Amino acid sequence: MKYLAAYLLLGLGGNTAPSAKDITSVLESVGIEADSERVSKLLSELEGKDINEVRRHGGGQWWW
Repeated sequence: MKYLAAYLLLGLGGNTAPSAKDITSVLESVGIEADSERVSKLLSELEGKDINEVRRHGGGQWWW
């Protein structure tokens, strides 16, 4: 869930296409070591999805 939360926070801040580096930076800023495989998996599952649509549905199947 922390990966999705970082992704959505970036979206709320205006970044409509967060990168792996962006997500990793958010997580590391609060002392969380990011797992690059999980970040990549999240991004591949969300590829082509509208960030606002993901936010409206609360992450749905990405709730991990």
